[in-house]
Amino acid sequence: MKVLEITNVDFSLRQFLLPTMRALRARGHEVIGACAEGRLLDEVRAEGFRVEALPFARSVSPLAHWRALLALVRLMRAERPDVVHAHMPISAFLARVAARIAGVPKVAFTCHGYLHRQSGGVLRRGGGFAMEWIGGKLTDVYMNVSREEAAEARRWWIHRGAVAVGNGRDPAVFRPDASVRARVRAGLGVAPETVAVVIVSRIVATKGYVELLAAMREVPAELWVVGERLPSDRGEELGPHFERFAATGRLRLLGYRADVAALLAAADIFVLPSHFEGLPMSVIEAMLAGLPVVATDIRGPREQVVDGETGLLVPVRDAAVLAGALRRLAEDEALRGRMGAAGLARAREMFDEGRVVARTIELMGL
Repeated sequence: MKVLEITNVDFSLRQFLLPTMRALRARGHEVIGACAEGRLLDEVRAEGFRVEALPFARSVSPLAHWRALLALVRLMRAERPDVVHAHMPISAFLARVAARIAGVPKVAFTCHGYLHRQSGGVLRRGGGFAMEWIGGKLTDVYMNVSREEAAEARRWWIHRGAVAVGNGRDPAVFRPDASVRARVRAGLGVAPETVAVVIVSRIVATKGYVELLAAMREVPAELWVVGERLPSDRGEELGPHFERFAATGRLRLLGYRADVAALLAAADIFVLPSHFEGLPMSVIEAMLAGLPVVATDIRGPREQVVDGETGLLVPVRDAAVLAGALRRLAEDEALRGRMGAAGLARAREMFDEGRVVARTIELMGL
């Protein structure tokens, strides 16, 4: 069968869709990716996948979305896929509308987090819910990465058949490794005894950077920031917050990296103080690397982190409590070891990429 995998930007396709695309191709299906053009697609195309560039815009521009819808309809009519599998709120909504216009036999959707649960005013949230509700009526196979959001989809009649499939990463890639730890630290010039707190995310305020940078002033550790701000990202400019913390000499801005697994193996604590999430891959990667996780007590992370056992959950936007949690772990190596080992066991049991991808493909009937 021919499967069209659609998402908004190159980062999403490379980080979230590629494992499913590989598995579908291994089963003999023809797989085409589609998203906005970007440099990370070079890696995907190097694996032999065809990726079509679409004019998606992460904005509220009706004209931009209309252009993207027309491009999607043209693509689907030309390719005649058997299945369209859509991801991310706006791109998925447009893809599902286009699929119905183009007469695609089966439409699948994986929800990585609801737009109406994100920050914004009443109109933005109301519009996001309406979009999800309408999109649900256009969907044959409806999947959520979060159990809580799957339950919400059923409860609010977004889709009565919503199923939680979870997220996963490869335990053979993300794992503790003492030799890698030593090599990476030597390369960065970090002493073996230095405690390193790491965050892997886009550099936007909704990932909790304002609170994190304030909290880290009270924590005896370095902060490693792995990620970048995408050209399409909006919101508060974080430069002044980074500059203030950089004055401590304990900040390493590492940018977008292909060696995230190695950096996690070299760190001591993982942190993700987001304001909202789906079921973050970065938390799974950190757990598989044997790191204790400090995250906000929100949908997604609280399905992953067992508070007091595999890490610590803290309130949203509370820099003082976040500082206390990070300081507690930074000052107690034995506690870090116990929580990291418990998180590793939990991640291997619940968040194995192979099982998640197999379940997704099974639900799509492929």
